[in-house]
Amino acid sequence: MRPFTERAVAIIRSIPPGKVMTYGQIATLAESPRGARQVVRILHSMSNKHRLPWHRVINAEGKISLQEEESRTMQMLLLQGEGVEVIGGKSINLSIYQFHPQPAMHPDSEDCF
Repeated sequence: MRPFTERAVAIIRSIPPGKVMTYGQIATLAESPRGARQVVRILHSMSNKHRLPWHRVINAEGKISLQEEESRTMQMLLLQGEGVEVIGGKSINLSIYQFHPQPAMHPDSEDCF
């Protein structure tokens, strides 16, 4: 895996139940502020293999951005099952549910972002 991908995967894994992060937020923490689309690709191609909590990642507007109805409904149900209020079937209040991880102190740490 490339360094950005490794960092993004670690960040996604760190999102606790009942919280969400945005694609852009993950990209920025993984040291590629313009890499939101790369985060989308990582989630699409690696979620099953790496058992990522893909449903905890939403867009910058606080919305579920999946286009396919079944996937969108699945994401909504998974979030609701963790206690996240999903307004109108697609919107999440970022001021309540957004996760802001603390970066690890040592750059060689496995948990470092």
